[in-house]
Amino acid sequence: MPKKKWWKESVVYQIYPRSFKDSNGDGTGDLQGIISKLDYLKYLGISVLWISPVYHSPNVDNGYDISDYRGIMTEMGTMADWEALRDGLHSRGMKLVMDLVVNHTSDQHRWFQESRLSKDNPYRDYYIWRPGKEGKEPNNWSSEFSGSAWEYDALTEEYYLHVFSKNQPDLNWDNKTVRYEIYDMMKWWLDKGVDGFRMDVINMIAKDPELPDAPPVNSSPYQWGGEFFINGPRLRYYLREMHTKVLCKYDLMTVGETRWVDADMARFFVDEYRHELNMLFHFELLELDYGPDGKWDKKAWELADFKRIISNWQTKLAESGWNSHFLSNHDHPRMVSRFGNDTTYRVESAKMLATLLHTLQGTPYIYQGDEIGMTNVRFPSIEHYRDIETLNMYEEGLKNSKDPQELREIIYEKGRDNARTPMQWDDSPHAGFTDGTPWINVNSNYQEINVEQAQQDPSSILHYYRKLIELRRQYPLFVYGDYKLLLPKHTQIYSYLRRWEENAETLLVILNFFEESTTFILPERVTFQTGRLLIANYPDTNPVIEMADLKDFTLRPYEACVYLLD
Repeated sequence: MPKKKWWKESVVYQIYPRSFKDSNGDGTGDLQGIISKLDYLKYLGISVLWISPVYHSPNVDNGYDISDYRGIMTEMGTMADWEALRDGLHSRGMKLVMDLVVNHTSDQHRWFQESRLSKDNPYRDYYIWRPGKEGKEPNNWSSEFSGSAWEYDALTEEYYLHVFSKNQPDLNWDNKTVRYEIYDMMKWWLDKGVDGFRMDVINMIAKDPELPDAPPVNSSPYQWGGEFFINGPRLRYYLREMHTKVLCKYDLMTVGETRWVDADMARFFVDEYRHELNMLFHFELLELDYGPDGKWDKKAWELADFKRIISNWQTKLAESGWNSHFLSNHDHPRMVSRFGNDTTYRVESAKMLATLLHTLQGTPYIYQGDEIGMTNVRFPSIEHYRDIETLNMYEEGLKNSKDPQELREIIYEKGRDNARTPMQWDDSPHAGFTDGTPWINVNSNYQEINVEQAQQDPSSILHYYRKLIELRRQYPLFVYGDYKLLLPKHTQIYSYLRRWEENAETLLVILNFFEESTTFILPERVTFQTGRLLIANYPDTNPVIEMADLKDFTLRPYEACVYLLD
């Protein structure tokens, strides 16, 4: 039986600050904007707020290139604003989780500015510098944002490693001084009242010290090389050291962003007896629609794979860890556009997906705007896009003679700016996000999809989320109950049981993932007397059922229903 913890019972809401709410009319969301909406978050039922980076940054990658870990970005506000946010959350019974970005810094960080001055500078070894080979880069690794992962610096005639933008040099975690600088910074924030960290690309901090060439998989001169900079040989040591030096001294929540981690590997990261992390963000589920050439390669996803992945994680972490659940964030498209239907059945499919997130064992994460069913955006021109990854892909595609319209179509489907358009508060100009000109355009559907409209409609997606969150608070079964998949081979239905032995309760969850109606037939091994409806996304769903009712139970498009069985 899982041990009870506050972060297991929490519902987390992620804010991408520059797109949430602008308080001063400069077009960029800020801390005072977040503060102005704390009562809304309390109304929604949120218990933990995770905010993406608000530290000092040149904003090459929208704050994920940090130039001062202990300062607040000018356009976000001041440290006094941050303290007011902390106090406003705590006074409302909510907690604050900050982004921890320590795989890399900005090239404007003082450490890097010193590091590049000379080969014998005390900060030189804070980063990963290497001489070139035969007039080329030290190896053939490619950046996540296209091109080489190495940048030549003429001052010292060496290259530095940057797995992301050239303006985001990777820190050298093999350097103990670097690690201790980071641990001191973490303790500084925790002592200021932070309640936890979401750890950005944390399993990239340990590189293979040999920095070998990546084996070729295509004709490009640069190969990804992830097998040498993800889950590196000293990663576990670094995480245990971090736990010993920092994490064990506080009652906090930690969640690591980890690519290339499956459920078997995850058990080692989140097993509470190993003293590393509480939870992981994995990407098996969100890479279902990646083709052979990666993210920008289209591929249809199958429900069978969707169920298999979730069920595997539910089963593998049931006794020795904890799951986190999310279907979108600041780096991924809107979940209703990706896994639902953002036109005819937007409301039904958004509610169905929300039902999934809140009825699995694990901590659910809501990304801003998903609670009102915000959708992907289709900007008319590439000039409207702001994301460095998207713009680099488009530019490289044009160089390789790809059709501009085909490139835009894949951006409409998978670009990160889909999640970064401003929060839609009301139907006033710029959706109530700003009185100025927004840093990125608002989705044109804001007059139909906004918080004000959702609050006034008792059947809205927003009110459905509120009810799900309340049910999770009311029934420990939602949090701690075990998981049993039903109908694993059904191509349209995702259904499962949750059982909580402590209260002798069983939950039956039935979800139709598609717009075609289908029939649910309860497996014979499942028996009960009656079932009481707790929540459904159609208003006329049977409030009470018996076993006979589920021998030929018709599910409408994207229908979701949750019954408490007796």
